Amino acid sequence: MTETADDRITARQFHDSDGVEDWRVLLGTVQALYRTGSFTAGVELVDAIGELAEAANHHPDVDLRYGTVTVRLTSHDVGGISHRDVALARQISAAARELDLRPDPTAVQSLEIAVDTLVGTAVQPFWRAVLGYDEGAPGLPAPDLHDPTAHGPAFWFQQMDAPREQRNRIHVDVTVPHDVAERRVTAAIAAGGHLVSDRRAPAFWVLADAEGNEACVCTWQARD
Repeated sequence: MTETADDRITARQFHDSDGVEDWRVLLGTVQALYRTGSFTAGVELVDAIGELAEAANHHPDVDLRYGTVTVRLTSHDVGGISHRDVALARQISAAARELDLRPDPTAVQSLEIAVDTLVGTAVQPFWRAVLGYDEGAPGLPAPDLHDPTAHGPAFWFQQMDAPREQRNRIHVDVTVPHDVAERRVTAAIAAGGHLVSDRRAPAFWVLADAEGNEACVCTWQARD
């Protein structure tokens, strides 16, 4: 099939398609989770997905765990879901059935973290630096910041009408390799943040963005 913007479909069109009962639409992607019961069975499914993806020239993200395989499909060139995702989802479901693996549609989810701000542009550079994230790619259904490795939750920034005077009620812990932590702290401060406390460093540094939202950069060190 020619890959054009006309190939894009809606979430409703996807779910109305035959043969995609294993799958659920989440944030511009379609996802399925299969209970494998063993690592070996999961590898067999991943191998089958790899062959199907290569044949279709359409490549999903696949997360292999001891007892599950999670598959995420999207069509980056159209910024959402396409007929190609329907076709490959059907093939992956058929491969899972051949391996006697059952889907668990209730177990898939996508996580985003929203930071309420008065001036989003004042705090976004801090969060980009402290998380090691990238800005959302133009034309894709991505939030303001995303993990370039696609492992961490997305971050986006929601406009507040009035300031909150109390201390923020949550903070984010970012655990990084011990030889990366100080560079991450330095980058976050240079991006408009400030150091709240380094009393427990190198176990963790407490940082805050320009509006007081906090993040801890953590390592394994000094925790004995």
